[in-house]
Amino acid sequence: MTRKYFGTDGVRGRVGDAPITPDFVMRLGYAAGTVLAKAKDQSTKASGKRPTVLIGKDTRISGYMLEAALEAGFSAAGVDVMLAGPMPTPAIAYLTRALRLAAGVVISASHNPYEDNGIKFFSASGNKLPDAVELEIETALDTPMTCVESSKLGRAKRLDDARGRYIEFCKSTFPNELDLRGTKIVVDCAHGAAYHIAPDVFHELGAEVIAIGDKPNGFNINDKVGATAPAALVDAVQANKADIGIALDGDADRLIVVDAAGRIFNGDELLYIMVRDRMAVRPIEGAVGTLMTNMALEVAFKKMGVAFVRANVGDRYVLEALQERGWLVGGEGSGHMLCLDKHTTGDGIISALQILSALKRSGKSLAALTADIAMFPQSLVNVRVTPGFDWKSNQPLQQEKTAVENELGDAGRVLIRASGTEPLIRVMVEARDAALAEQMAKRIAEKIAA
Repeated sequence: MTRKYFGTDGVRGRVGDAPITPDFVMRLGYAAGTVLAKAKDQSTKASGKRPTVLIGKDTRISGYMLEAALEAGFSAAGVDVMLAGPMPTPAIAYLTRALRLAAGVVISASHNPYEDNGIKFFSASGNKLPDAVELEIETALDTPMTCVESSKLGRAKRLDDARGRYIEFCKSTFPNELDLRGTKIVVDCAHGAAYHIAPDVFHELGAEVIAIGDKPNGFNINDKVGATAPAALVDAVQANKADIGIALDGDADRLIVVDAAGRIFNGDELLYIMVRDRMAVRPIEGAVGTLMTNMALEVAFKKMGVAFVRANVGDRYVLEALQERGWLVGGEGSGHMLCLDKHTTGDGIISALQILSALKRSGKSLAALTADIAMFPQSLVNVRVTPGFDWKSNQPLQQEKTAVENELGDAGRVLIRASGTEPLIRVMVEARDAALAEQMAKRIAEKIAA
């Protein structure tokens, strides 16, 4: 079955347009609540306790409305709710697991502008819900919403110590024998969910922290700041003569790093640093990237004796590939990094701490740690299309794709895919020559626009 509402990262869209409307989100909460209530284990049933879900959100103005709608839906299904307020997505994953709750829910559209919002779920184990469970929730959405009797309605309460719990968890993933004293760090919080958390994590580990993007007002999330707009971080690093800059996105599950010279390091380069650092301690079997991962990593890992597998684009698919093989490290060029020996899901703060520990252990700079890997130039063109656009049956597009692939031969590759979160078709061409990659990506994109 094909999921109707859930994309690669939950349900997402423009606020006020279906499905991100208060009535739908209330029904979504009710549907998810009925699925969770049905899945209670025997001990919970025997005790008569209701399942409890944790709801967190980023800093978008629409979060208040959607939080209230979700709360109403869960309550109507007889599910208790704990409210964490603005918290990073990975924080909700951690707290759900640590507090032994039935599920976690995050209200966020991640790196999208404030006009968008979304809903994503975590299981009791802190992992994103499997496709099968999302399908079960979608099936439940087709059932008319009712309400349990008054004596069985869910209750809601606020989780007051969520911030402190998560800060301590992040710090626990940094090696005990290391600290960040003597390191000046610029932390860009994207005016998002980590604005009151990320600066404190690095400060409490000893760093001198300059925070930017830490004044959310409900409308400025990801606006010219954060991992998707690193120019602000580059400027701040150079203006403050900082040693390193760290940029998160709106829900803090994505990471981009900038060095003292203002050079930007994307997720592919950060994955290489993580793998190299772990290999210096003990051999690792393999790492997972995506269809978009730069070919240079594949070449470098082969030389290192590290197996490399490409998953579909989306950190959930990287996670599935890691779990299938029992591996620990993977990531995307966009900055979604997974370190399963540290957390069950992608976490921008924890990923940054892994990079910082690699720098501290090696005594080398980011540039030095990546000096022996030459990234292949990639050109990515995003083409906005009408929802449901069938690019696979577009003959002119397919013919142009084949022509470009024939011209590239073994010296590059072409990838076309639909975004899982926006009505976009993404065209990526990778070649040894940057100008050639750009020219060919535009050629293919023009066939979509036509």
